[in-house]
Amino acid sequence: MAEVLTGGCQCGAVRFRAEDLGESGVCHCRMCQKAFGSFFAPLVTARKVSWTRGKPSFFQSSNRARRGFCAKCGTPLYFQLDDRTEVELAVGAFDDPMAVAPDHQLNPNDKLAIYDLLPTLKAAKQAPHDAHNATIVSYQHPDHDTDRWPERV
Repeated sequence: MAEVLTGGCQCGAVRFRAEDLGESGVCHCRMCQKAFGSFFAPLVTARKVSWTRGKPSFFQSSNRARRGFCAKCGTPLYFQLDDRTEVELAVGAFDDPMAVAPDHQLNPNDKLAIYDLLPTLKAAKQAPHDAHNATIVSYQHPDHDTDRWPERV
């Protein structure tokens, strides 16, 4: 992937530009499950990342790796092995996640059984949620770079 892509956290305190992107995959390991609070972590390799607004905080999740996140809103942003310069950026943190959609899975032995059942789960009817959804005002940062970031408390 030769393009330059942008992304950031949910609140907008941390933004990035990513270049020289590599493989994109879904990791099922237990550390990734906990770090993302989900069944898996979708990550894409980035050999060149610049933080264009703010800097992520990080948690040393093992003796070999750390995980970056926004200290203000908690959005997971990256995974990095201590002996590597490239980072694995969170696919969902990109402004256009489909531009880096995963094409493989890692650590399938740790995959939760529910993962394979997701396509079989019934979908909730949208109509009852329409009235509720119409009352929601999103405080999330938009999916594009902005000149300023209005911090929310």
